[in-house]
Amino acid sequence: MLSNQISPTDAQLAELQAYPQNTPLVMLNILKFKAQTNTNETGQEAYTRYLKNATPFVEKSGGKVIWKGQVHSTVIGDSTNQPHVVFLVEYPTVNHFFAMVSNPEYQKIAGDRSIALEYGGLIACQNAQ
Repeated sequence: MLSNQISPTDAQLAELQAYPQNTPLVMLNILKFKAQTNTNETGQEAYTRYLKNATPFVEKSGGKVIWKGQVHSTVIGDSTNQPHVVFLVEYPTVNHFFAMVSNPEYQKIAGDRSIALEYGGLIACQNAQ
């Protein structure tokens, strides 16, 4: 079930810091938008603004979107509470990701992500051999 999770816990960040160095990192983003935000816009509208402003930071960090799609239907799982969008962003290393999210200029725009999302899952993935 998608619950109200938008930001990582300290334990989750500590676990990510243990990711293998010098190894590409792929972040699986699982998004469910709020129907209406406290800024009188839809969650999708707020997220579109966030994505427009965040893209230069992703690119500067060496990251790139490698796949994005709207969820059509859930075949196995909770189809009454499915996400709206999923996408994959690849970073050269975990340090590139941390450099991006800790950038003070990125932090200024990151609030739009929280405003937009009912659920914002972010799953760190490593290529399987």
